[in-house]
Amino acid sequence: MSFSGDVKEELLRKMPPARHCQMAELAGLFHSCGQIGTDADGNVHIGFATQGDQVVRKGFTLLKKTFNIVGEINEKNPSFMEFLTKMGDPEKIVDPLIIKNSCCQRSFLRGAFLGSGSVNDPAKTYHLEFICSTNEKAKQIQAVIKGFGISTKITTRRKSYVVYLKEGESIVELLSVIEAPGSLMEMENARIYKEVNNTVNRRVNCEMSNIRKTVNASSRQIEDIIYIRDHYGLDKLPASLAEMASVRLEFPEAALGELGEHLDPPVGKSGVNHRLRRLGEMAEKLRGGFLP
Repeated sequence: MSFSGDVKEELLRKMPPARHCQMAELAGLFHSCGQIGTDADGNVHIGFATQGDQVVRKGFTLLKKTFNIVGEINEKNPSFMEFLTKMGDPEKIVDPLIIKNSCCQRSFLRGAFLGSGSVNDPAKTYHLEFICSTNEKAKQIQAVIKGFGISTKITTRRKSYVVYLKEGESIVELLSVIEAPGSLMEMENARIYKEVNNTVNRRVNCEMSNIRKTVNASSRQIEDIIYIRDHYGLDKLPASLAEMASVRLEFPEAALGELGEHLDPPVGKSGVNHRLRRLGEMAEKLRGGFLP
């Protein structure tokens, strides 16, 4: 099962204890995937248009708990008109009175996510979204989420409006809002793994870059020293430079600090760098035909 499926499975097991919260979750579900239609005999029916059978069952469970409706939802049911009056047109926004309380807003978002939401596998990329049929419905979801201090954006996709988040921390916060602690922990673990992995990669890349720089510098220094040796002679150099040249040839892979420890007396990195730079300048003069 996908991570999005795992989140929904966890949310399906959550049932608010209070009727007003059950009503809010039903509203979120109905206004995200609810439909009103007529059959061949002209009877009006209400249903849920979603790919998940478990989501549909959750919808009917909420209907039973809130309106005592069992089985088909049609005009023959005595609670049909009460349901329509309370829920309203599924193509319009949810009645603000249904979601005026913070607890009901959590339930509303949970229902909306079950009906039209999805979230990517956090091991790959961070993305959570709600697909809405109208811009007004998208703005309502965005406003409710904003009430919990979470910022979202809205974009269009074909004929739909999409409320989405792309920040891992924001998605974690929203999973907490809709009360999916198991999925929240799974995402946090994935985030930690990615962050550690990225940190390790950055450090390795940095170390490799430093090694390359050291190797390149060492190769250039050795090349200069050999040129001086072959075209001038190391024995003609000042004692400090001759010693530096010999030590560099003896320890071609050593860093500056390590080279300095092999000198007598030992010299710091800046001193080693100064001597090697002078050797490099001398080699350039020799290549240009100028004797020291």
